[in-house]
Amino acid sequence: MRAVIQRVTSSSVRVEGRVTGSIGKGFMVLIGISTEDSSEDLNYIEDKIAGLRIFEDDDGKMNLPLADVGGEILLVSQFTLYGDARKGRRPGFIRAAKGPEAKALYEDLVLRLRSRGFRVETGEFGAMMEVAIVNDGPVTILLDSEKKF
Repeated sequence: MRAVIQRVTSSSVRVEGRVTGSIGKGFMVLIGISTEDSSEDLNYIEDKIAGLRIFEDDDGKMNLPLADVGGEILLVSQFTLYGDARKGRRPGFIRAAKGPEAKALYEDLVLRLRSRGFRVETGEFGAMMEVAIVNDGPVTILLDSEKKF
């Protein structure tokens, strides 16, 4: 499982002209799910999102997690995080999980983060989306449950 986390002052997602999710200060998270992902991968990503300390403390150091700053999460599924462009010019998506499997893990992640007390907004799984991001910093963190980066 892969996640791109951007610290934002605001972010929103639109589907066919309507806003499906919108947050203020918090994390805009793009989540990619692979064919090999399991509950262990989900646990890893959930814990990282919930505990990642990338908000500044009183000394200006990135030391505070999302909960300490009252942050929100906008979680958007993005299968292209498993695009492989090492050969040729057109990426292949063979490692990206198919709809039903990916959707189940995506929805489980949403529920888990909500159960931790976070306000979680979402895109629309499988839809063409327009995502607006006001990156704060900018700060962008890459996560991979296989710990490849």
